Amino acid sequence: MSKGRILVVEDDNDISNMLKIYFSAQGYEVTIAGRGNDALERTRKQLPNVIVLDIMLPDIDGYEVCTRLRRNLRTSHVPIIFLTQKDERSDRIAGLELGADDYITKPFDIEELRLRVQGAMRRAERESLTNPTTGLPSGKMIEEQLRALMRRKDWGLLYVGIGEMDAFTDVNGFVAGDEVLRFTTLLLGEVDDKVGGPDDFIGHIGGDDFLLITSEDRAATIADAMTLRFNQEIGSHYSFMDRERGYIVVKEPDGTERQAPLMKLCVGVVLAKDYEFTDIREITEVSAEVRRKVCS
Repeated sequence: MSKGRILVVEDDNDISNMLKIYFSAQGYEVTIAGRGNDALERTRKQLPNVIVLDIMLPDIDGYEVCTRLRRNLRTSHVPIIFLTQKDERSDRIAGLELGADDYITKPFDIEELRLRVQGAMRRAERESLTNPTTGLPSGKMIEEQLRALMRRKDWGLLYVGIGEMDAFTDVNGFVAGDEVLRFTTLLLGEVDDKVGGPDDFIGHIGGDDFLLITSEDRAATIADAMTLRFNQEIGSHYSFMDRERGYIVVKEPDGTERQAPLMKLCVGVVLAKDYEFTDIREITEVSAEVRRKVCS
């Protein structure tokens, strides 16, 4: 089981390959980007749990990469560790002022870097900033977005759940269940990239519950697109036999068996024009109820 995803943004192939070999051996999933724009694109497609970012890059520098990541709601929470030859105090301060979580200079001790990576990931999880399985914002970050939502007038909220996932996990185990959660995370991001807006927010509430905040005019289109894609592609997580018959067999504790349908995406859509909320709990309660009606 992976310890987390690391994005290494480094144009020196010797360093990037060494980091990939080392951290992969430690149990991490490691992706390499040699240019700043490549790093932004990879982060947008699949959120890493931490980014190790060089400052000197061939296109845009690490400061600009950090600035763009922090300005985007989808990536603002991802921990960033600067890795650079710049060791002047002003350079360190500049990086930290832009929102970097840590700073380490070359040449570096790889064991020290490993500990800093672990520390950054633990802090993010401890402060309820990210979900450890999907890397999406959770806890406090979702609450902040919901409070900000109440000051807007044109929002649309999608409360997303995966129907029949409990049965799937009972049969196939939690590792397979985590793969479905990561698949769903990737799908939500790709759909929102195509039909959503640049300021949309995607969060992982917990379990199989996700949340997407967008504008009123985009909400229904996003909901329809993600539901269609999920229901078309979720079959890849089942065996050929399960796909053909359209259900899985679940054994109950008493030894009996039951048939459970294949998973489907359930999306409840709540629009600002239809409700007046005074508390974020009201938003989540209404959203959950709308989602339940969709999945019933």
